[in-house]
Amino acid sequence: MPAAQPPLQSATLPAFTVGGQLQSAMSRDITLVRIEEDIDGLSRLEARFIAVGPADAGESERINWLDGRVLDFGKALRVGMGPSTARVDLFDGKVSALELSMQAGRAPEVSCLAEDSLMDLRMTRRFKTYEQVSDADLVQQIAAQHGLSAQADVDGPTYAMVQQWNQSDLAFLRERARRLGADVWVTQGTLYMASRDRRQGPRLTLIQGNTLVQVTLSADLAHQRSEVKVGGYDDDNADKIDEEATDSVVTAEAQGHAHAIDVLQRAFGARPSHRVRDVPLKGEEARALAKAALLTRARRFVRAVGIADGNTALRVGTVLRLERVTPLFEGDGYYVTRVRHQFDLSNGYRTHFEAERAWIGQGG
Repeated sequence: MPAAQPPLQSATLPAFTVGGQLQSAMSRDITLVRIEEDIDGLSRLEARFIAVGPADAGESERINWLDGRVLDFGKALRVGMGPSTARVDLFDGKVSALELSMQAGRAPEVSCLAEDSLMDLRMTRRFKTYEQVSDADLVQQIAAQHGLSAQADVDGPTYAMVQQWNQSDLAFLRERARRLGADVWVTQGTLYMASRDRRQGPRLTLIQGNTLVQVTLSADLAHQRSEVKVGGYDDDNADKIDEEATDSVVTAEAQGHAHAIDVLQRAFGARPSHRVRDVPLKGEEARALAKAALLTRARRFVRAVGIADGNTALRVGTVLRLERVTPLFEGDGYYVTRVRHQFDLSNGYRTHFEAERAWIGQGG
């Protein structure tokens, strides 16, 4: 017979602030909170509340949360998680959807859906040509169009011309970031783009059987390549472009351990890849494409999918150390790529995550 769940304490309930006002009744009625984010940006919230509640004098019970007095479309909504003495706002956005669920034998529930500031970029599509810009310049220009400040920490060439062809601003920035192996996100009114080694997320240790509740780990060579080659034509110099990325771009990140390309070549030999859909016009652009493509593959060699005790420090960009998971998967260097902070009445607060690294064996 499973052990009974301990009663939830009010100090552990999520805290809701709507339009700058703390709404304690929302914490009272909450049944589920999910806050999700990944390396492509756009944090998303789902919150469910018991909808039947006390009424004004002379009224019978009524359906709450749908009269617009607290929750309404476009209202600013912040959600804090963790113990009341150390609560951290994990979501800051605006309400985009309201739902009502009614079923015989169950209390009605209202669901609130919301997205962070990147929703504005997701909903804005453009045909636009940019000239003589770097990717950092693109971040600055697009952020300014949405009233955001910007911070871009990425290397890359200056392009004679970049076209945004009927894409949303968010889709366009995600595409640019993928070409550099970078992440996109927004925090407190600032739009960020940064390569993985410069995001500077917190470091956290999870121990299987303790803070790590559940985990599945895998090392998979199916999509690995030993090198990536990119070709094109430099019209200014009237010469071909022929660039490649090899295992040297992975070696430093692997900290001296057996990385994806080492293991691939030992097990199956050389497996080169040619990118043919991109047509770079400069050698620097081709080198950046090749490096990002090889690194992206190598970093997905080892993957961890797990559930941890609720932890507000476990965010996209956090670097994990996993312990008690056997030497093959033990150690540092797991970069968190996806997170779901979840509160429900059965398990309380837990954090679901996906993380990856480019090597096997202990990382220090």
